Amino acid sequence: MTEQEARRGQILNLILEKRCSIAKASELLGVSERQVWRRLANYRQECLAALVHGNRGRAPANATPPDVRARVVALAKDPYDGANDTHLSELLAEREGITVSRQTVQRLLRKAGFVSPRRHRAPAHRSRRERYPQEGMLLQMDGSQHRWLGPDGPRFTLIAAIDDATGTVPYALFRKNEDAHGYFLLLREIIRRNGLPLALYSDRHSIFTVSQPATTQDQLEGKEPQTQFGRAMETLGIGLILAHSPQAKGRIERLWGTFQDRLVQELRLANARTMEEANQALGAFLDKYNGRFSVPPAQPGKAYRPLQPSVRLDAILCFEYARTAAMDNTVSFGGKALQIKPDELRTSYARTRVTVQERLDGRVVALYQGRELASTDAPPCPVVLRARKPSKATDQNDQSRHGDGGGPAAIPMTASPTPRGRTPAPDHPWRTKMVSPKSPLLTKSLSSITDIIPER
Repeated sequence: MTEQEARRGQILNLILEKRCSIAKASELLGVSERQVWRRLANYRQECLAALVHGNRGRAPANATPPDVRARVVALAKDPYDGANDTHLSELLAEREGITVSRQTVQRLLRKAGFVSPRRHRAPAHRSRRERYPQEGMLLQMDGSQHRWLGPDGPRFTLIAAIDDATGTVPYALFRKNEDAHGYFLLLREIIRRNGLPLALYSDRHSIFTVSQPATTQDQLEGKEPQTQFGRAMETLGIGLILAHSPQAKGRIERLWGTFQDRLVQELRLANARTMEEANQALGAFLDKYNGRFSVPPAQPGKAYRPLQPSVRLDAILCFEYARTAAMDNTVSFGGKALQIKPDELRTSYARTRVTVQERLDGRVVALYQGRELASTDAPPCPVVLRARKPSKATDQNDQSRHGDGGGPAAIPMTASPTPRGRTPAPDHPWRTKMVSPKSPLLTKSLSSITDIIPER
């Protein structure tokens, strides 16, 4: 059973224990309330077997063939460029003999990066959302850049998470910028102290969502593009909910207003001068803040899931990259080379696809099919020395340096280059002096020529 299925079962158990409503479970699972009821009925009858999808491992019967999908995308570029989804589906059926629904055309074009020529924006309507009933069901995350050490101090970012049910801040840390490394450190400490939350709520920063369309390889494998943080959340079975506006995550937005007022004063009183000193003083402030502003949850207890002993958190909260091992069993990463050693399973990993992980502690490890490989830093490549032709300025400097010392003149390493072209002869027209048109000699010559030529 995967982490995602275990999380689904925990949410269904909360419903059976009457500790979570259908509406909250619908938002946590990302499905409609009707689907929640159907899953709950199946779970009551089949128990754990109902958590596994019945179509796992089977291709859908109504799937569009790959060649048809590629042809629809090609025709959308030319000659049907600019047609809307409905019109394009009609043109494909009428002129090309391709019968696909408007929804299929829309899905294929959006996945390929096409934008609809007609944009319809629904009227915005916002209402106040109730808190989640239990601690650990939802954590809101965000980062705030501010002059936390006073108006004359440097600007750096505070990354924090706030529990939606109680309003407490389980952990926070200062970073130079809002980056994925900081969010990994934040989540690692929250998991170490409490466990795995059911869901996270964040904005649409590039750390959490990918704005670029899927690559050709991802489309062939049927994968959606993911960020490093999104890949880690899927592995841990933590839901990631993306807000569409700052008002949707207003709880943590209001937290920044409180922190920028109170935390700045607390850091000044603690004589924090650097970001490292501010991180040391942050723990005492969070304890004071949680004791002052926390509210009791609607339901007692915590919804955090314990981390299984077999799960290596450092191998999940990291940065993963796909690489191909070279013929000498080395993998290039970050300007360096990693030497893979043979083991009991394979004597050579040349030309194999491996996964390179950059851990939070700075270590770089290589994995093959989920198994960590023994590796060390590869020695640098040998330097190849070859003779190079010296420049003319270098030869002159060498000759002048040897000549000033009274020693023999330096012998050039190569013969001096031959002059380009030939030297003009002494009687060449280029060497003769040009005669001015107003000179007496030229005037006399012209008059003599006129006397010789008879008039017609």
